[in-house]
Amino acid sequence: RFKYAVPIASPNELRAGDYVVHVQHGIGIYRGVVRQKMLGAEADYLLIEYAGGDLLYVPVTQIDRVQRYVGADGTEPSLSSLSSRRWLRARQRAKRGAEELARELIELHAIRHAGNGFAFSKDSLWQVEMEAAFPYEETEDQWRAIEEVKRDMEAPKPMDRLICGDVGFGKTEVAIRAAFKAVQDSKQVAVLVPTTVLAQQHYNTFRQRLAPYPVNIAMLSRFLSPTEQQQVLEGLRVGSVDIVIGTHRLLSDDVSFRDLGLLIIDEEQRFGVRQKEKLKKLRATVDILTLTATPIPRTLHIALGGLKEISIINDPPAGRRPVRTFLMQYSDDIVRHAILRELERDGQVYYVYNRVRGINHIAEKVKRLVPQARVAVAHGQLPEERLERVMLDFYEHRYDVLVCTTIIENGLDVPNVNTLIVEKCEQFGLAQLYQLRGRVGRSDRQAYAYFFHDHPRRLTPMARHRLEALREFSDLGSGFRLALRDLEIRGAGNLLGVEQHGFISEVGFDLYMKMLSEAIHKLKGEPLPEPVKLPEADLPVRAFIPEDYIPDEMQRLNMYRKMAGVQTEGDVDNIKAELCDRFGQLPPETENLISVLRIRTRAYRAHIAYIAHDRKFVSAKFYGARQLSDVELVRIYSQMREDFSMETLNAVRFYRDHVSIEYGLLTERMMLKLLERLLEVLSEHPPTVPQFK
Repeated sequence: RFKYAVPIASPNELRAGDYVVHVQHGIGIYRGVVRQKMLGAEADYLLIEYAGGDLLYVPVTQIDRVQRYVGADGTEPSLSSLSSRRWLRARQRAKRGAEELARELIELHAIRHAGNGFAFSKDSLWQVEMEAAFPYEETEDQWRAIEEVKRDMEAPKPMDRLICGDVGFGKTEVAIRAAFKAVQDSKQVAVLVPTTVLAQQHYNTFRQRLAPYPVNIAMLSRFLSPTEQQQVLEGLRVGSVDIVIGTHRLLSDDVSFRDLGLLIIDEEQRFGVRQKEKLKKLRATVDILTLTATPIPRTLHIALGGLKEISIINDPPAGRRPVRTFLMQYSDDIVRHAILRELERDGQVYYVYNRVRGINHIAEKVKRLVPQARVAVAHGQLPEERLERVMLDFYEHRYDVLVCTTIIENGLDVPNVNTLIVEKCEQFGLAQLYQLRGRVGRSDRQAYAYFFHDHPRRLTPMARHRLEALREFSDLGSGFRLALRDLEIRGAGNLLGVEQHGFISEVGFDLYMKMLSEAIHKLKGEPLPEPVKLPEADLPVRAFIPEDYIPDEMQRLNMYRKMAGVQTEGDVDNIKAELCDRFGQLPPETENLISVLRIRTRAYRAHIAYIAHDRKFVSAKFYGARQLSDVELVRIYSQMREDFSMETLNAVRFYRDHVSIEYGLLTERMMLKLLERLLEVLSEHPPTVPQFK
């Protein structure tokens, strides 16, 4: 989010106790890395527990088949069973869902491209003048988004673009410029928002920005009297209203436009099914610009493969500072100090307490601690009109402190609020706290977030676990990254719709994205990018990364993940160089591991299907009907004699469809060196399929 933040290095950072998805076996609980000796081979395995306490040992060489499970709504999944076909059925359901979605996306894309939209004019002098009056410096991402929107509007096909960026990152300015462009071509603009308070906020912003120009801006909401509403409706019908800002009231049957050219939708996922159906019909004919503050994962962006135009605004505005975050046991003194400091600079405070039952008691406590503060209460059980009135009054600074539930989690942009206090933070999820913290720090003022928890002795083990994660979160550590990741998944669910949300929950986000990407490629008739699949090599050697070489389990897992992604011998060399550079000389077990990787890359080039061992021999089996001819056997043997003694070569057995090494006669290192060289020679002249006359 900020330049100080840590990028998501690996969304798959695994911790013991995390839910994981194995592509073939389904959802289980990751129990850590264990070392096992099987048939003389000692190696590291990921231990995964499934339903009924069944255990699965996954070789670290197959770590790429395991991902951290992230569902669509943060709920805990049910564990798959190793003995039932339920996981297979769930995968098939999700695959069908992904295929249907891909078909729908491609059809909508085709309709829009074939449809006759309105090609808006190039920027006028007024447009240039209005944009130059913007009081802030545009960020690079904001410029890009503005250019992309204008390019879409000037094209003859209807626009359907999503602008994704945190609240306060400048999405509204992009919308205002698009709206002004449309109005200058005598088109009407509708701005659809989820709440009356947001409608009021946008109405104020649009009027302020476009005040010097003859643009008639109206608002349609419950705050207007029936007579005022009728006047706005009449203005839309005859064309005297240029821009209308309102809630879902805009989608009512009695609303008609003289010439609607642009529809701007703020947070579409917060509208109901019926409203979304109406929007779907508009999509083929009117230019549509959607704004969202929920982050969209890059994998989804890529999977959609250009079927959805998305502009992402990641840069915070210039002068934006990171929020100073404190995690501590609750204290009246600190609460008083935090509120007073904010009031001294004429700012406002969010005080979050997520239990409606005790919320009035908390508000009374705040009044007692800071008698001069004007305190209001807001929660979801208030009548809707009353809630909207409180929120609007707070927005207009009639109150100093808003004691509220997580109702503020998304929506309001109040730049004057720069202190957040959260009580009993151990009861919140990381993603929730991340989003709450995003409510402050919207201006160039230093913002503060206080996360208060109960006395450690009163906490349940689960709450304690959450606190540990929170400690990292406040340091912008991996907890912070995972909170962002969980939020992104929610964003993906929002963008793809309710039904897909269910499939994401069933199979996990990463697997679903893979299915969607494959379905889109297939329907477009594009070849699927196939990664190189190296043959497995089951060898009787000790091949692993010892704890005394890389003590941190997360770092060891990340190295194993890199090894699992190896495709060429150059990749193996790079990993070896990185290990030596970061951790020093390789221990024998890791040297063996590097050899095994090299053997697998060479086996791939030599058309080996797999390498396995029994109690006496290691065997490399050729693919399909490939065989060694007599000429090839002689050539291979003579090349091997240049590097190894006859005594060593006596351990090698050549057959038509495979080669074997009697490993009992050799040391581990010698056996690996012999196999490496043998496969190198074979890869230079791979066996062929014999031609029968």
